[in-house]
This record gives sequence, C-alpha cells and structure tokens, in this order.
Amino acid sequence: MLRPARRRRAVRTALGVAALAAVLALAPGVATRVWAAGRLPAEAGAPQRPVGLLLGAAVQPGGVPSAFLQARIDVAARLWHAGRLRAIIVSGNREPFYDEPRAMRAGLVAAGVPADVIIDDPAGFDTYDSCVRARDVYGVDKLTLISQTFHLPRAVTTCKLVGVDAIGVGDDSVRQGSITWWYGEAREFGAAWKMLADVVTARQPRQDAPDDSVARILRRG
Repeated sequence: MLRPARRRRAVRTALGVAALAAVLALAPGVATRVWAAGRLPAEAGAPQRPVGLLLGAAVQPGGVPSAFLQARIDVAARLWHAGRLRAIIVSGNREPFYDEPRAMRAGLVAAGVPADVIIDDPAGFDTYDSCVRARDVYGVDKLTLISQTFHLPRAVTTCKLVGVDAIGVGDDSVRQGSITWWYGEAREFGAAWKMLADVVTARQPRQDAPDDSVARILRRG
C-alpha cells in the first residue's frame, strides 16, 4: 500500500503526464489558428482575389446541399456578385450516386453565378487534396477559401504549407444550436494531425492532367 506522500507524488505524475498528452494532442490545431491569423477577413472586408475555392460538404439524397454546404455556396455567390471573385473552383467528392461539385455548381447557378465561371474539381476528397489540386491541376497559387469559420484555420494553413497563398472567408450562420457545428469544432484538432502528416509525407492526391479552365476564365477579363 502506498504511503500518503508517495500516493500524492503518483497522482501528480499521472496528472502531469495527462496534461502533457493533452497539450501535444491539441498542439497542431492550436498552431493552425496561429498560422492563419490575419488571413481570415470578414466577408464584408474580403479583398478581391481572382479565384475562389469552395470546399465541399455533405449532400443529401436527391443532390440537395446540406445546411452547411448551402451556407458555403451562399458566401461564394455573394463574393462573386460583389466582384471579389472572378472564377470559382467547386472542390469535393464525386461518385456515381453522390456528387458534391454538381450540387455546388447548381447552387451557385441558382444564385446567379454564371456557369462558365465555375470549375468542377471532382477529386477534392479532403482539404489537403483540394489545395494541392488547385495548385497542380488548375495552376492556382493564390485564392480565397470558402468554408465554415471553424474549418478555415486548418484550410488556410494547409494551402499555405503546400505553397498556395490563401485567405479564408467563412460562414457561421449555421452555428446557433447546431450539434454538427460543435462536432466540427472538436474534429478540427484531430484533422490537424492528419493534415500535418499529409504535408510532411507530401502525400499525392489523384493526379489528373493539367486543366487550364481557370486561366481561360481569367484571360477573358
């Protein structure tokens, strides 16, 4: 049986180990917030950048955007109408019976964005893939990311670490009373570890032939 003094030391040691583990677990997520500082303007103050990267989210049966995705679409459409964007890449997962880029394209067109300024990226399976493919497939090195505000620090950091100059304009209109929002907030800390592993290992997303759609849109003036 441990004596009281020895028991107290054991408890302090256990608490110290637990605290260290918690700090290490949270470190990448906290770092993304530091690295993205100053690159997350409010929508009203967003600077003009030629290209927007609209990141995908869940699509419901029938191709209906989830509330989170619809909110992102709305932000992207407002930025285009305000003259802040000239081309929009809609990047998400495309499968035979599930199509995020198609849902985003349809939503943007319904909001008055011309179809010919929208580029589908059908292999944006996660944020890292979307950033790398924007660079390698679509030839973009400077863009505005559109997502929920909790996602943007990691998204901006991801693009920055793969050589894409990114700012992020976010939505938080779906935040109030949303369990999904709080789940997303918590998930970011684990996702930051995956992002770090992807960057360190230089993981390669699906490699398609270069696509000059963005360049052609921008050349039109």
